[in-house]
Amino acid sequence: MILEPNQRPELSGKTKDSYNQFERLILEIRKKNVPEKIELIINKHITQLNSVTDSDKTLRVQIRKEQSKIVGMLAQKLKIVPINYYRKTWFVLGMTTFGLPIGAALGLSLGNMAFLGIGLPVGMSIGLGIGASMDKKAFEEGRQLDIELKM
Repeated sequence: MILEPNQRPELSGKTKDSYNQFERLILEIRKKNVPEKIELIINKHITQLNSVTDSDKTLRVQIRKEQSKIVGMLAQKLKIVPINYYRKTWFVLGMTTFGLPIGAALGLSLGNMAFLGIGLPVGMSIGLGIGASMDKKAFEEGRQLDIELKM
């Protein structure tokens, strides 16, 4: 069984929002059938977060670290992802893996490297398309958590 994060009523502002999001993430993970081995790893991250005594920026940074580790592990091992996970990931990958080479090829073929930047929005669009289709597939297969993470 997945542990419960400590209640922290003293939080306010961005830290409170981050903590509430983390609690919702844990709640959504509980709804999925997660193997015991994965539950133990998630519990380790929750225990790590519960051990933080500070209630401001240090806690907010730790929340994001633990949340990222949990989401990354779920995506890697079980292919369970939050809403728009792949879209956000492929946004950057599209610019770097498709956009820069397209821009470089365009710049070299036209003899003006100022056209290098034209490839970035093209790659971004390709990445968004790939990510959106992967998110749709995850939703259809029931591998999507009902939460969109705001970093």
